[in-house]
Amino acid sequence: MKFHWFAEVTYDGLPPDFPAPGQGGWVDSPIAMADPARVGANYRMFIRLMQQAERAGFDGLAVNEHHQTPFAMTPSPNLLAASVASTTEKAAILVIGDSLALYNPPTRVAEEMAYLDCLSEGRLIAGFVFGTPMDSTHAYGRPPIELRERFHEARELILRAWEEPESFAFNGRYTQLRHVNLWPRPIQRRPPIWVPGSSSPETWELVTRENYCYGHLSFSGLKAAKPLVDGYWDYVAAHDGDLNPHRMAFTQIVCVADTDREAEQKYAEAVRYFQRVRDPATRWATPPGYHSSAAMAGMLRRTTTPEAREDKRRAVSGEMSFWEYDEKGYIVAGTPDRVAQRLRELATELRVGQLIASLHMGNLPEETAAMNTHLFGTKVIPQLRDLWADRPDHWTPEVSRARVGAGSLVAGS
Repeated sequence: MKFHWFAEVTYDGLPPDFPAPGQGGWVDSPIAMADPARVGANYRMFIRLMQQAERAGFDGLAVNEHHQTPFAMTPSPNLLAASVASTTEKAAILVIGDSLALYNPPTRVAEEMAYLDCLSEGRLIAGFVFGTPMDSTHAYGRPPIELRERFHEARELILRAWEEPESFAFNGRYTQLRHVNLWPRPIQRRPPIWVPGSSSPETWELVTRENYCYGHLSFSGLKAAKPLVDGYWDYVAAHDGDLNPHRMAFTQIVCVADTDREAEQKYAEAVRYFQRVRDPATRWATPPGYHSSAAMAGMLRRTTTPEAREDKRRAVSGEMSFWEYDEKGYIVAGTPDRVAQRLRELATELRVGQLIASLHMGNLPEETAAMNTHLFGTKVIPQLRDLWADRPDHWTPEVSRARVGAGSLVAGS
């Protein structure tokens, strides 16, 4: 099993009454709340934590793309990835990912990802994402009905730009280029490709057909994720796809401490902060045309129960206790042994071979996040390395896979 340290770069200086009920933390959050100097301190903290994560034995360092939100201040994940790529040696640089439909021309993604792969000596994982409605439609003005077509055209162009031996012309519906002649090219002929999603059958079809790694990037807990993940694996099986667990990635907030009591003391406030900031207002999350009719039908078939909807409301409002968050799967918390046992159950039940662990959340102090990273890397990861060890992993770079066979580094080495 592989483990990736996820940098969900949340601004840690929001007032306690933000956001107001029903307003969410995306698109139109007042910029007056942000202190640029504090934003810079947040970025430097995440760089230090990711550098530590590599020393602690993590297989990958994960960054993402979002826009106009204090929940995730990474409008260009490639910038943060470059800062980490130049100061680490073994961990994969997991960009999960670039929102392809937002780039004009998409060769910008091909160039920057090639730069990252060269800089890191072949450690890039190329994440291609459709983008949230908040990012794509409202922050960047892309008509939602065009989003998937733009994504697929951009994906075709990027892959050709990495692999074509000669300069070529590209004449798509949204991009026309007379000369595509990429400098530089990636070290890896084609970096491993991951595509995050939730319940769209179009995304399932893509990752199954192309044998990409599928990422379920959700912070709503195991109970909410299980019907969707089960539906995905059922689709893969029905279409003769690869059932290798290493092509399933899953995000999980994890809070490790020496005792359960210490875990609650150190993480409870940050977990509530994270939950109340992460959700968008409904008016931003559901633009007409963003979901296809097939996706809408699937969502209706898997409509959550009233209990699950109430759980989400209480989670976002901060009404849950710390251990309720744990019970519902929003977090996995406690001692290293308890966390390892819970994660083994999760990975086995969902067939997860790539765990994207969120070890900093909300307004957590750096000291606590560093402790969390150390305990997870040195006391949790070693207990779970045997999971799926008999299955080949084609979805992380060869350089990063080699560290597992040679034995992971320990913190401080």
